[in-house]
Amino acid sequence: MDTSELNRFVVILIYGSLVLLSLLKLSNPLKVNRKANFWFGIFLFLWSSFWLDETLSLVLRSEIQIHSIFMVQFVQFLTPVIFYFSVLFYTNPSFKFKLSDVKYFILPFIFLIILFLQRKETIESDSAFFEFLEIIYISLILIQALFYTGLSYFTIRKHQKKIQQFSANTEGINLNWLEYIILIIFVINIVYIIYNLSYDSTSLNFFINAAFLLVIYFVAFYSLKQKEIYPVEEKQREELISIDENAETEGVRKKLISDDELLKLKNQLETLMDIEKPYLDSELNLIRLSELLSISTHHLSYVINTGFQKNFFQYVNEYRIEYAKKLLKDSSKNKLSILGIAYESGFNSKTSFNTTFKKLTNQTPSEFKK
Repeated sequence: MDTSELNRFVVILIYGSLVLLSLLKLSNPLKVNRKANFWFGIFLFLWSSFWLDETLSLVLRSEIQIHSIFMVQFVQFLTPVIFYFSVLFYTNPSFKFKLSDVKYFILPFIFLIILFLQRKETIESDSAFFEFLEIIYISLILIQALFYTGLSYFTIRKHQKKIQQFSANTEGINLNWLEYIILIIFVINIVYIIYNLSYDSTSLNFFINAAFLLVIYFVAFYSLKQKEIYPVEEKQREELISIDENAETEGVRKKLISDDELLKLKNQLETLMDIEKPYLDSELNLIRLSELLSISTHHLSYVINTGFQKNFFQYVNEYRIEYAKKLLKDSSKNKLSILGIAYESGFNSKTSFNTTFKKLTNQTPSEFKK
């Protein structure tokens, strides 16, 4: 099988995989992150259309150019925007579109005008102006991709900081999989567009398509195992979303309770952590701890941020690491593996345990034990 045949096979796999994954995300059999999965499913379907020409050409055995259709070009241009919408809903399921959000469609509107002008110039054959429009056309595609790639990336980074205010185990909800692939997807897209406008090499297209296929399988694996990020119960979800991700920063902290009340709650919290050891529960979050202390989530967050100068993630995991250190020193626990100690200490994975342990002690658990 030569390179061109391999490339055709890979193209069919790419298109089929994206359409199938799109249908899975839209149907959302696990019923999690509903709005986010809806927009992500639309994004995947639009993304698959970039291989529609090649797929139809292979199936019908004749040259098909769907991408030259006016509406197809416009809809494909929306792909990065739709991706950003999915990121918005992953990081904030309560997000609602407002009139001010019309700004997201400024670039698509300009692109639509360019498409109209291109059609008009094609008919009138003004080559100089047509070339000028072609430059703007390509520039808008690149600007759109780069802008929404960056915006999505920083939205995810902000989310990763925010969830540390209410969760002590962030591994399954930090959207790391999106952060890792986000730049790769659009960098490959940009390379693909630029290269195919300048050259025609089946060999390079094969390697680019193969890279896309690997990324798609990576997306499929992590997107399908993505669990619910925020509580399903609306009141709890709204409480957590409203917590400021910068609350531990001195400059943005607002005084919610008096200093005397703060000191009293600090002591109650420390007593609770020492006696009942709620941190050993791997599912502990701000809501559960606030219920144990019989205070609101906002007040508890304020106590931890202001009273201990830490976020919830740091505060709880310091207790877990101290408990793990005791287990590692205890000769009667020698039969426990590192993973066993991680679970005993309240962590839900060896990776998060090792990372947190190394960060707080400058040693791995194995090094500490030795």
